[in-house]
Amino acid sequence: MSCCNHQQVDLSLLSGVLEEYAGVKGSLITILQKTQEIYGYIPVDAVYHIASRTGATPAKIMGVATFYSQFRFQPIGKYLIMLCKGTACYVNGTERIFDAIADELGIGNGETTADGLFTLSVVSCLGCCSLAPVMMINDRTYGSLTPDKTRKILRELREEAAKE
Repeated sequence: MSCCNHQQVDLSLLSGVLEEYAGVKGSLITILQKTQEIYGYIPVDAVYHIASRTGATPAKIMGVATFYSQFRFQPIGKYLIMLCKGTACYVNGTERIFDAIADELGIGNGETTADGLFTLSVVSCLGCCSLAPVMMINDRTYGSLTPDKTRKILRELREEAAKE
């Protein structure tokens, strides 16, 4: 399968996962989770490799993978921004936070900055309603956001990454 975002990956990294789970009935989701842990996303080459090792068709694998929102098909940035659009966040201005992120980083939902630092993912709920509007960046939660506070957080992360 050829596509503009096709990237070669080292399929040998899947060997242990496929040896452990290829013959286990009902293990496709586990295989996909472990594949995403290895690569950070589900590469096209891995889908075909998993199909060849498990007997599942690539279409079935993609059907399962696209059904669950946890699976990604593109590499993500160093910082994964999950912006909540739940009711409490929406009522408290998550749209203004989205606009600040989009303006500051030049990306929309599901996109990654050209430098590979940030990926934006709008999510249904983060379960932090009392902190609305809220976003998580990797494993840190940021609440009571304003557009200015959001821009400051993003600029600090960019500066931190530049020092590494």
